[in-house]
Amino acid sequence: MTINNYLFTSESVSEGHPDKVCDRISDMVVDSYLSKDPVSRVACETLTTTNKVVLAGETRGPKIDKDELINKVRDCIKDIGYDQKGFSWKTANIETFLHEQSKDIAMGVDSKDNKDEGAGDQGIMFGFACKETEDLMPAPIYYSHKILRLMAEDRKNGTLKGIEPDSKSQVTMLYEKNKPVKVTSIVISTQHSKDIDQEKVRELIVPYIKKSIPENYLDQLNSKEIYINPTGQFIIGGPDGDTGLTGRKIIVDTYGGSAPHGGGAFSGKDPTKVDRSAAYAARYLAKNIVAAGVSEKCLIQLAYAIGVSKPLSIFIKLDEGDKLKVDKIKDIINKNFNLSPRGIREMLNLNNPIYEITSAYGHFGRKPGKSGEFSWEKTDKQDLFKL
Repeated sequence: MTINNYLFTSESVSEGHPDKVCDRISDMVVDSYLSKDPVSRVACETLTTTNKVVLAGETRGPKIDKDELINKVRDCIKDIGYDQKGFSWKTANIETFLHEQSKDIAMGVDSKDNKDEGAGDQGIMFGFACKETEDLMPAPIYYSHKILRLMAEDRKNGTLKGIEPDSKSQVTMLYEKNKPVKVTSIVISTQHSKDIDQEKVRELIVPYIKKSIPENYLDQLNSKEIYINPTGQFIIGGPDGDTGLTGRKIIVDTYGGSAPHGGGAFSGKDPTKVDRSAAYAARYLAKNIVAAGVSEKCLIQLAYAIGVSKPLSIFIKLDEGDKLKVDKIKDIINKNFNLSPRGIREMLNLNNPIYEITSAYGHFGRKPGKSGEFSWEKTDKQDLFKL
């Protein structure tokens, strides 16, 4: 039996969340290598804790001096906004243990005889799009991101005072006939200075809810269902309050639980890793299919094997479940899109240093930029899918 009426919740975390600090630093490392050599290989993991940052992983490409990377780590921490006793860009102890990529992995994924190189690992990747928002994203995750992104912008430009970098949001929406009709509750937990109390925190934060979510979704929301720092004060935050690791916010990074996830994180990985590039390609296809008016929703799964260039399978699910449409779309994809690792990179210009900006507020539902960032959010192929 299909459930048409239900509550659904998604969460987001800010760039100052300890896991997101790690994602930012790992993606900075990716960009640093790609900016020097666009065919670099990078798999960088970052750990943060009280005033300490540790980098580890594998690289292949140009030599980058440790001190140069360490200075760039400090720049990341400074830009996020951390200059606190427990975590500061000035005083943090930063160590890097990056080393050369395994030759066994390189042998399996490098191109030979002018053929496409193989995928860097086995795995499944999902792409999703729906008509719940103008950027074709599920509404709960889209608005969860927007609240925190607007807070961060004003915190960093000095408009929002007394609020610190670490914060989380959660939006619950009522769906009727599978469409979002109203917000039923909102949770925002945000780090703040010791100089303001919880009443002041609420006064500062509630306006960002109204800036982020359309009025028609909020007009029935009871103020008692807006939870701001429900556990009380939140002064100690960031890596000082909780250890951070790269790649722990994979649902935040994608669709907020509205679609399946293959399990692979994005940050810290160069675009030869299909965990990242194939997930971007799947979103690109799904978004163009929905933009073309084929379906209200589209889910795509791509599957790869290490060392094999082409996907082992392509699964497509439309909102209407129309098999004839699915067969036509699959045929269009097979004829017009090269979904090998190299084909994806060339199609979406993924060898550019465009990844640091993706590390917070979601990899999807963002605006494509002039430098090639978020190229997978373009809908320039929708005409191909008009049936």
